Amino acid sequence: MPAKVMSSATHGIDAYVVEIEVDAARGLPGMMIVGLPDSAVKESRDRVRTAVKNSKYQFPAKRYTVNLAPANTRKEGPVYDLPIAVGVLVATEQIESDILTRFLMLGELALDGTVRPVRGVLPAAITARQKGFDGVIVPVENAPEAAVVDGIKVFAVRTLAEVAGLLTGELDIQEGAFDFSEPAASQPLEEIDFSDVRGQEGAKRALTVAAAGGHHILLIGPPGCGKTMLAKRLPTILPMLMPEESLETSKVHSISGQLPQGAGLITRRPFRGPHHTISDAGLVGGGSTPRPGELSLAHNGVLFLDELPEFKRSALEVLRQPLEEGTITISRAKGSVTYPAQVMLVASMNPCPCGYLGDTRRQCRCTPRQVRTYRSRISGPLLDRIDMHVEVPYVRWKQLSSDRCGEPSSAIRARVNKAREVQVERFKRQDGFTNARMSVRRIREHCKVDGESEALLKAAVTTLGLSARAYHRILKVARTIADLDGSEQIASRHISEAVGYRVLDREIL
Repeated sequence: MPAKVMSSATHGIDAYVVEIEVDAARGLPGMMIVGLPDSAVKESRDRVRTAVKNSKYQFPAKRYTVNLAPANTRKEGPVYDLPIAVGVLVATEQIESDILTRFLMLGELALDGTVRPVRGVLPAAITARQKGFDGVIVPVENAPEAAVVDGIKVFAVRTLAEVAGLLTGELDIQEGAFDFSEPAASQPLEEIDFSDVRGQEGAKRALTVAAAGGHHILLIGPPGCGKTMLAKRLPTILPMLMPEESLETSKVHSISGQLPQGAGLITRRPFRGPHHTISDAGLVGGGSTPRPGELSLAHNGVLFLDELPEFKRSALEVLRQPLEEGTITISRAKGSVTYPAQVMLVASMNPCPCGYLGDTRRQCRCTPRQVRTYRSRISGPLLDRIDMHVEVPYVRWKQLSSDRCGEPSSAIRARVNKAREVQVERFKRQDGFTNARMSVRRIREHCKVDGESEALLKAAVTTLGLSARAYHRILKVARTIADLDGSEQIASRHISEAVGYRVLDREIL
């Protein structure tokens, strides 16, 4: 009679149940694993054999057949080592258990029988609850992320022998070995604050508007003016993640194996700043076996692209659709996977190749053609999708040497939170929906302007030759500025400030 053990696999950021059947029969000794296993799954037969023997159990010389169902989906990684080993022990009648199919089991085995951490435990725990399982059996290191799911038991194990003890009742399965009733706290706050930034009041105001409405922003300025410093402090003024956002963000990091050690949930908004040499797949996700890229790892947070023109054009162009839709679909011959990608894009660039165009301190030696070539590395359609283009000027000595601290992040965050509360009430949604995500229909409903504002907007669109997308983005930014002002109506001053944040649209080289 084949042994049956339950485990899981991931598709996108969700998990589904995998039924592992292990049959031990007479014949030429060996182990055959079927059900579309990848190389890591096939190699588990050697890890399982050695781990079973080193855990003081027998590995009889039999013909083992391991079936991973459903058989038409690809199974990846070492996550099935532990359930396969348990299946071998049951199939060879070394242990007996009548609760085996009531738990999902995941874990990689070391050769000495130690259970190592794996990816995707959080989605597996959610699926276990949805499918009515009693709980999950996972490695100790993965227990905090499973413990955040209410309604299921979490048993954290260190060795194969411990798992056998739980299943046979030698260890009290009602109590378990560890208590993770409280999710572990996320990583501590870093010691960065907007009060560290001297001067740059205009850039701080622009980042406040961007944070309040979830708008994409491009910072343009000479080297050393503080663009990177400002961008890295943006998460300190963003609202805390809502429960739904926190769970979805944590799922992305769980399947990528990037949840912080001991953390059950990510409660701070992610900040990802990949180097400009990153590949297309590294940025948006992909590979022969699709994996989330930096774009999805920044979901519900900030994706910072420093020195934007230095990124490969092909990588930047792939961003266009996700920035609009908030998701990225990766299609391969083996199938398609969709990952969430609702990010705030923050990018920075120099005004020209040497970096000193418009700088009163140093002379720019770039020709107009060189400047045009440099800026053309960023396509018009991508720039059109960035709501705000903001100049970050050189910081003068008087400001730089001043002992006077700027406004702290806590004060700015209070204003941002107040504006976000207005948007929650306006859209009647609790999932982090912001002004930046308004559809055309919502723009017509919530971004109505008076005669003076309409005339100003018309002049801007006509003079600058703005696209329909840029027109709508100006309205969205103006709506956010009005929210920060506590104004129900969008006034001409709000339109004027929003138009001022389209630097690259109004510049003629």
